[in-house]
Amino acid sequence: MESEDGGAGLETAEKIIRRWDSTVSQDDREKMIFSGDRQEADRYLQAVDEIQRSLHSTSFPSSSSGDRNPTLRIAMARLEDEFRWILLSHASAVDPESLLVDTPRSNSASSHFDHFSAAAGEDEAESDAGEGDSASFGDGSSHGGGIGSSSSSRRSIKSATSIREIDLIPADAIADLRTIAERMISAGYLRECIQVYGSVRKSAIDASFKNLGIEKLSIGDIQRLEWEVLENKIRRWIKAAKACIRTLFASEKRLSQQIFEGLGSGSGSDDACFLETVKGPAIQLFNFAEAISISRRSPEKLFKILDLHDALADLFPDIELVFESKQAESIRVQAAEVLSRLAEAARGILSEFENAVLREPSKVPIPGGTIHPLTRYVMNYISLISDYKQTLNELIVSKPSSSGARYPGDQSVPEFDFGELEEERTPLALHLIWIIVILESNLQGKSQHYKDTSLAHLFMMNNVHYIVHKIKGSPELREMIGDEYLRKLTGKFRLAATNYQRAAWVKVLHCLRDEGLHVSGSFSSGVSKSVLRERFKSFNAMFEEVHRTQSTWLVPDTQLREELRISISEKLLPAYRSFLGRFRSHIESGRHPEQYIKYSWEDLDAAVMDLFEGNSATQQLRRKSG
Repeated sequence: MESEDGGAGLETAEKIIRRWDSTVSQDDREKMIFSGDRQEADRYLQAVDEIQRSLHSTSFPSSSSGDRNPTLRIAMARLEDEFRWILLSHASAVDPESLLVDTPRSNSASSHFDHFSAAAGEDEAESDAGEGDSASFGDGSSHGGGIGSSSSSRRSIKSATSIREIDLIPADAIADLRTIAERMISAGYLRECIQVYGSVRKSAIDASFKNLGIEKLSIGDIQRLEWEVLENKIRRWIKAAKACIRTLFASEKRLSQQIFEGLGSGSGSDDACFLETVKGPAIQLFNFAEAISISRRSPEKLFKILDLHDALADLFPDIELVFESKQAESIRVQAAEVLSRLAEAARGILSEFENAVLREPSKVPIPGGTIHPLTRYVMNYISLISDYKQTLNELIVSKPSSSGARYPGDQSVPEFDFGELEEERTPLALHLIWIIVILESNLQGKSQHYKDTSLAHLFMMNNVHYIVHKIKGSPELREMIGDEYLRKLTGKFRLAATNYQRAAWVKVLHCLRDEGLHVSGSFSSGVSKSVLRERFKSFNAMFEEVHRTQSTWLVPDTQLREELRISISEKLLPAYRSFLGRFRSHIESGRHPEQYIKYSWEDLDAAVMDLFEGNSATQQLRRKSG
């Protein structure tokens, strides 16, 4: 009696299966069981179960049962179509706004790339993405093994503070997918199930990638782009990578667990489906950073490479969590290799920057002895380096070679003894000091191209003062350089200022000496008026020439310019007033005294105030009326 009932049940099951045979007609193929009456879906699943029970009672292994029973093959084809249809119904790209909600790692070191990117101007993410489903989980379907099982909950990676999982598919759809997957896998159709799942979900990820601004570019394509274009793409990539690793990929992993975990005779079907979905997109994501890491090195790339390094380093613990399985080892390895290449690229760029500063070849003197563009560039550059000191202190572990041994036979390399600095400063700080040393050496060479020695000294004063000013203006840089070396630099620009005054004003002041003015003889003794007149004429000519030339010179720092003028006035004006007081009467008692005493001390004081303004036109010496 039981066999007759079983036979009747099997016959009914086969009728149900064949009624939904998707191979019969296109109309039948387009009708979906799970889109209509739930009771019809239940009946169909029960029919599949009945077919499988009947096959399990035979001696055929389950892996070949589908091949042995045509009805089961029809059922599996139908379930594959249903599985695909449910997935496609919920395959919209995830709303980028929900992906780009930042979830920083709570215990990670603070990085500077967000600050640096904000300073350069952030690119806004596109907001015209399709809306993704985000319904919260309910009770689910009664079919199959159910969803949200205890093992799934235990394996959730949501406990990591930076991971933010979202619902990619509604709970009732997940329940239907799991019931279908359970029956396909038990019938030996795991491979087909994985292929369908991976194909549909990968398309959804591709759509989300597009909305996040992640393009399908080869490494060659990326390396051919202009750096200005790449800078924008790097900023976008950093934001997108955080969204992908911490939200999109993590949510895809949870989805595959909810549908596939525990199904099949062996474990790992959920990992297989997850990797089928995300392996290609993950490789595409990391290929961008890899392309940047192996591109041609140049100084302007350092900070974006450090941004990438900091972003990937911050993401790496999350990468290890999301791709924790053995099957995902290749993704973890790729991420680690890219991180290592970015670090090596940063070290290489810093080394090449040092060489570039040393070799900068320009020989044309800067008009007016002002700050050289190289000085501005280098100091702004190392100021930015100091903003990345946390990262670079980890990457830069070797100290610079501060002698010609680093460049055998090159006489242009300065000798510098770090002395106690080697023990007190980090390797990165020593590299920054070394860059300043070679910058100063390069500037010293450039100063030799000035024909006027005093202008050469003014040039060095301006440039070393700018170096000191930049160090003092950055607390991070000052801390790294240290007060000991800063004092040495301060002494150097003050020495340059002294050397300038000596070279420019000694001859002028020499005209105001007493030597040679007094004569003595048998008939008279006193001051030689002819010699005195020549002294005044020489002084006037020299002062006018100094004023004419040095009013075109430039000391751009207001405070330094004022200090230099005061220092000149303190030497010049007392000497002139004293000389004028002692010998004025000798000139005024003769003819045309105005030809010799052309200026009052107030005129000279006002004239000194004209110096170092960088005037392009010749500045006329002003005289007081009367």
